Amino acid sequence: MTTHAQQSKTISVAAQVGQLAHLSMRDIWALWDEHFDERPQHHHRTWLESRLAYKIQEKAFGSLKPTTRRKLEEIGETGLLPKSMQGDADRLLPGTMLTRFYDDQEHKVVVRGVRDFEYRGQRFKSLSAIARLIAGCPWSGPAFFGLKSNKKEAA
Repeated sequence: MTTHAQQSKTISVAAQVGQLAHLSMRDIWALWDEHFDERPQHHHRTWLESRLAYKIQEKAFGSLKPTTRRKLEEIGETGLLPKSMQGDADRLLPGTMLTRFYDDQEHKVVVRGVRDFEYRGQRFKSLSAIARLIAGCPWSGPAFFGLKSNKKEAA
């Protein structure tokens, strides 16, 4: 039987990550044991796959710099982008999905390109147009979807 480590020499990183969803739980746990010293308390498959995908990529490409890790942890804790990164939020990559819960409904927007967003099968040129449609009143689209802090909230 070939181990995952032996297979990984011949299979691309993308293929390794892509095959995770198709592995049996037995194989997921075997792969987990190759990469981690102990098993987690829970057995949520999606979570396990995401950790394994990170480890596979980390092994191939290296880990995050400590400064980058700290920035990401701070963003995760506060939900706010540092000022130096807020301009980058306006340049979302195609395929990015933005999600917002509003009036007990989940609203999802897919970024198709520069000034090209899709919401419920319709195309829009701005996030603000989508936010206005959802909320029924004028909103900053980036603020509505959490890409920028609302100055009223910051005060």
